[in-house]
Amino acid sequence: MNTHFISIEVDLKSSPVEMQSAIEAALRKHGEPLRWAVTSVNANQQKAQIEAIVTIDHD
Repeated sequence: MNTHFISIEVDLKSSPVEMQSAIEAALRKHGEPLRWAVTSVNANQQKAQIEAIVTIDHD
């Protein structure tokens, strides 16, 4: 198992539940999210910057 630091950008959503689901779905494209944080928000572009640690199994 390896860990990787990634940074992604996601569209802002209308509710916290939708936002969390969108972030976790985007992170799963890169591996299994271990931890993540919203590090900045661009209100003009309606985007949130996310930094995360994900794990990837190597068989």
